[in-house]
Amino acid sequence: MIEYFTSNLWLIWVIISIVCLILELSSGDFFILCFAIGAAIAAVIAGCGLSLTWQIVLFALVSALSLLLVRPTLIKKLHKPQRERLSNAEAVIGQIGRVSETIEAGGYGRVAIDGDDWKALSADGALIEKGTRVRVVMMDSIILTVEPIN
Repeated sequence: MIEYFTSNLWLIWVIISIVCLILELSSGDFFILCFAIGAAIAAVIAGCGLSLTWQIVLFALVSALSLLLVRPTLIKKLHKPQRERLSNAEAVIGQIGRVSETIEAGGYGRVAIDGDDWKALSADGALIEKGTRVRVVMMDSIILTVEPIN
């Protein structure tokens, strides 16, 4: 059995390459793909009859070169920079909502935005009636500062 594997090392390299490609599908950052490329080259070298030492050296060399050259190119081409995604507080600022509980002059009320109900106060301190459409201008902790939309 060992004799079979030593005479068919190319098959082991092909299996390693396929396993790396399958693992790459779960990550998507093109890191494991570089090792799949290295294993594929090692499979070709093994098929040409070079020794195991050369196969390992070329696997390591090609994998390292792929990490330096192929991966950055793929990341630039396939992971195009997007507009920065806002999260948490930044995502609420600028949103439009509806007053669900009257905002008292100089006091607090509540505003519904995308199914969430927030404690809110008026930007200018004026009364805002229930049902009025408002825009979030600021957020301080969990309290929104809103202004009515005309």
